[in-house]
Amino acid sequence: MTGAVRLEPVDERNLESLLSVAVAEAEPIDVMPPVEAPAGWSQARREAFRAFHRASFAGLDGPTHTRMYAVIAGGEVVGMIRMTRHDEPGVVETGMWLGRSARGRGLGAAALRELLNAAAAAGMRTVVAETTAENAGAIAVLNKCGAKLRNHSGKVHAELCLDSALPAL
Repeated sequence: MTGAVRLEPVDERNLESLLSVAVAEAEPIDVMPPVEAPAGWSQARREAFRAFHRASFAGLDGPTHTRMYAVIAGGEVVGMIRMTRHDEPGVVETGMWLGRSARGRGLGAAALRELLNAAAAAGMRTVVAETTAENAGAIAVLNKCGAKLRNHSGKVHAELCLDSALPAL
């Protein structure tokens, strides 16, 4: 079932909800960079999650050149999608994660479409992404959104041009 989603910039209002979804429905390595901390969702790892997301509060023009969005479906935070300025002007890189209960419902493609609209509104012309060849869910989302995919050394590189129309859902 495809559900409507909206994106909200991650900020103090939704950060704890995002952390709650991550703790309940994702592994730390899937939602944040690795940190030296006890295994699982230790207090140190929770603090690192908060710091990682707070660093992006200033958006694309801030120090991390990243805008993170909470993915909202049915009025609830279900995951996160981001865009980060690439070295090449007009290009941003994206990545996302969804809690386990939100997967397989069309929410990933809907979130990516919303991000593509936000990237276009920010003056970007291309969105790129990278995943592993084993990540069937991410590859399916990228395909649904019309990405040009190429495989290289076990990685899948995706490119979405924002000057063309998105395929219908």
